[in-house]
Amino acid sequence: MATRLSPAGQYRSRPTKGQHNMLRLQAPLPDRYTLATPEELDKWIAAAKQTLGDGLLILGHHYQRPEVIKWADLRGDSFKLAQFAAENHQATDIVFCGVHFMAEAADILTGDHQRVVLPDLNAGCSMADMADIDQVEEAWDEIAAVTDISRVVPITYMNSSAALKAFVGDHGGAVCTSSNAQAILEWAFERGDKVLFFPDQHLGRNTGYTMGYDESHIQVWNPHRDLGGLDERDVKEAIFLLWKGHCTVHQRFLPEHVAGFRAEHPDGEVIVHPECRHEVAELADRVGSTERIIEWVDAAPPGATIAIGTEIHMIQRLAAEHPDKIVVSLDPLVCPCSTMFRIDGPHLAWCLESLVRSEVVNQIVVDDKTAESAKVALQRMLDIKGAPTAPSKVD
Repeated sequence: MATRLSPAGQYRSRPTKGQHNMLRLQAPLPDRYTLATPEELDKWIAAAKQTLGDGLLILGHHYQRPEVIKWADLRGDSFKLAQFAAENHQATDIVFCGVHFMAEAADILTGDHQRVVLPDLNAGCSMADMADIDQVEEAWDEIAAVTDISRVVPITYMNSSAALKAFVGDHGGAVCTSSNAQAILEWAFERGDKVLFFPDQHLGRNTGYTMGYDESHIQVWNPHRDLGGLDERDVKEAIFLLWKGHCTVHQRFLPEHVAGFRAEHPDGEVIVHPECRHEVAELADRVGSTERIIEWVDAAPPGATIAIGTEIHMIQRLAAEHPDKIVVSLDPLVCPCSTMFRIDGPHLAWCLESLVRSEVVNQIVVDDKTAESAKVALQRMLDIKGAPTAPSKVD
């Protein structure tokens, strides 16, 4: 197992047996950064970028704060950013402004000459942490005890640890994103008659419904209960075994939010991410990934009023970039992604200035065995043909 130590933190790519959380320790930053003004931080970041030149690539996820995203050389969703990193062979230092599973994917896909740095090791993902390798291995064994495991195909959402991607790679499954989940599940059902889908139950359910399935085909696997809280018949008859996991941001959106928006804006449009609850997705006009949401807002006519069910920083950025349209959050009590929010100006300035001094801090390293198996699962996803579709309703 690879463990990387730095002056400010420690990252371990795979939990040890019995350890249910990733080990991510981020020490407090020096006062130079925590007490600096925004103007000072901007000056230091700009100077470090200039010094590091083409050897540096800063990647920014759509959910990042404005003070961070403005420095990104490229912005996108998690897998798109990992692909950007893999395609940029010139950059030796990749600073990933996102969360830990994204940085892991970048490390898996990039070359040996490249280093991936996460500005704050505490930037995790609550959804990804809802399924760990011990729980998934235990679930697999329990399912195998009551049904033909050779007919079960494991599918993991991109929002998962490298260890889970490796498990899927070793057991004949694949990774999916929110934009290609349907294509991946169709591929899975060509190989088996049941899927174990983790860690997000909502993406699995919304995609299943789009494919023509309903609740009678679905069971939710609770990893904290024996046999997932199900009886043997449930496991045998289910087509979708959905992990009891969710995104804490997207699960906030409720049917009453849709009703409230429609009452105030009868001609408005509701767009939500497929990590939202199914009852919200059913009421929305469109359901799609972060990239699709951006495309739909870009294509909307001037004067359009759009409520979006996703992370607030992305919504605010879309509103600023489209002043001729009204773009608002579906939930008036907006909620940022608290873990993504940990990446800020002080942490970005600190890790960049450390690189200038040839000090590599917070490097994310996935051990070779895990990386090899995870890459198999990622490559299967890339090899699966078919249009990149999401559970969506488009006019």
